[in-house]
Amino acid sequence: MAASSRSAREAKRRIQQMEAKRELRRDQEKRRKRDNLVAAGAGTAAVVLAVVLQLTAFAGNPTEDEFAAAEAGLTDPSASADPSASTSAPPTNGPNIPAADTAAGKTFTGDLVLNGSPLGVELDGTSAPQAAAVFKSLSDEGFYNGKTCHRLTTADAFGVLQCGSPTGDGQGDPNYTWGPLENTPADNTYPAGTIAVARTGNNAYGNGTQFFIVYKDTAIPADSAGGYTVVGRVTSGLDVVSNIAAAGITPGSSDTDGAPVEPVTIDSFSLK
Repeated sequence: MAASSRSAREAKRRIQQMEAKRELRRDQEKRRKRDNLVAAGAGTAAVVLAVVLQLTAFAGNPTEDEFAAAEAGLTDPSASADPSASTSAPPTNGPNIPAADTAAGKTFTGDLVLNGSPLGVELDGTSAPQAAAVFKSLSDEGFYNGKTCHRLTTADAFGVLQCGSPTGDGQGDPNYTWGPLENTPADNTYPAGTIAVARTGNNAYGNGTQFFIVYKDTAIPADSAGGYTVVGRVTSGLDVVSNIAAAGITPGSSDTDGAPVEPVTIDSFSLK
């Protein structure tokens, strides 16, 4: 009987040990699944935000939540622009788009006047000849006079004022599009004072008349076409844009992305 009791106790002990090991394995598996889910969620958030920004491409308004959800993930290297990737022949600009060689190697300086306050600007025809040619031509025509700056962003790492929509609401002119991308930052970082060209997403020939002024260092992920053409910089008066941003966003839109509280009109844009 004693031997039988010892055997029974030993068997029970072994069963308890096996159950304990099984429980430990179940706990470990749960932790692995939870950790994988957290990691996948963070990666998905970054991808979602990048896609949102790519599709809207500064013609629309990604929300504060969409940007904040993956702000830490905006570090992917810039994709190289390849306008011929999805077509047998590279796109070309129409006859209404000025030729790049009209600005190649030149530097244009002038004033962009917003609500009566001038910003000194400089366009770089060496690094971005096609973009400089377009904006010099549009300014000479007086295209920007009376246009508005319809969009303001005020997130911690996303501060831009977007201007130049023909309709004043972010829509572009389908008959005035051009490319290619030029002078896009390899690290997706646009320093304060940058003037860059807005475009439609995933399209190296989706540039138009709109541009954005970066008033604080900003990170913007590249899309499948690349980044955004940096055409020039603000040389003076950037505080004009900072003051517009300080007034905030129109109530009813996102806390950090929408129409500026203070309506912004381009009085003139002159270059020489």
